Amino acid sequence: MTTNPGSFGVWTGVLDQQPAAKAQDLAAELEAMGWGAIWFPEVIGRDALVNAALLLTGTEKIVLATGIANIYARDAMAMRAGWSTLSEAFPSRFILGLGVSHQPAVEGFRGHEYKPPLTMMRSYLEQMDAALYFAAQPTEPPMRVLAALGPKMLELARDKTQGAHPYLATPEHTEIARTILGDDPLLAPEQMVVIETDPSDAREQARQALAIYLPGLPNYANNLRRLGFSEEDLTAPLSDHLVDSIVAWGDIDTVVARVQAHKDAGADHVCVQVLGGDVDALMRDYQLLASALL
Repeated sequence: MTTNPGSFGVWTGVLDQQPAAKAQDLAAELEAMGWGAIWFPEVIGRDALVNAALLLTGTEKIVLATGIANIYARDAMAMRAGWSTLSEAFPSRFILGLGVSHQPAVEGFRGHEYKPPLTMMRSYLEQMDAALYFAAQPTEPPMRVLAALGPKMLELARDKTQGAHPYLATPEHTEIARTILGDDPLLAPEQMVVIETDPSDAREQARQALAIYLPGLPNYANNLRRLGFSEEDLTAPLSDHLVDSIVAWGDIDTVVARVQAHKDAGADHVCVQVLGGDVDALMRDYQLLASALL
């Protein structure tokens, strides 16, 4: 594995809300703090591969990673071409995270038919590997990982990619994922955090973020059921138990302890997502976390 994102990275969709030049400046600030990678989503904002190119151009050494590039957004040949182009232009600095997204987003936003996730992803990876690409090749092996939650998708990540990027993950899930993946593949779970000691305020911020995903997106809800959460936990506005299990909140030491729990459970790299929409507060919190973690 030549692409090394380090032990801790940033996961954020907030850069999409900034003009491109400002997003590049913020990425450079995160790089200067010492974070090893920046992960960003693809839903209804910037194109994931174009965004990666913008942020890679605005930085010098930090790894950029898609968390995730939606396989319904481009065919396998186009994804292979974009992946190879970025990997050649920025050696060892790009990780292509791939995911099947969710039925409401794929059918509601994109107008595609949502197919069985495991079958669709396996076929897509095979098509990527078989796709023609007659351009300058990467000098370092390009890296891709899967947004994998369930056992079978984790097995596919192990067998056909370089690792897994679980989202809405708990340390308990990280331990399960490591067992399935084995020792070598990259395991890079995402962890939401709120640096706030007031339980009411912290949980309110957490619930606002989680409402995007739960209970409406079945892939996440089903994974949480596998982890033992009940229907009562998953009923809006979500139980305190579920909120506290997914979102680390409290003082800096409490939040850092949860991030470290993923490492102790077998993660190679933890993607830390600070919740909240104010970019100045966001950057302050990432600086606090960097000082404590890095």
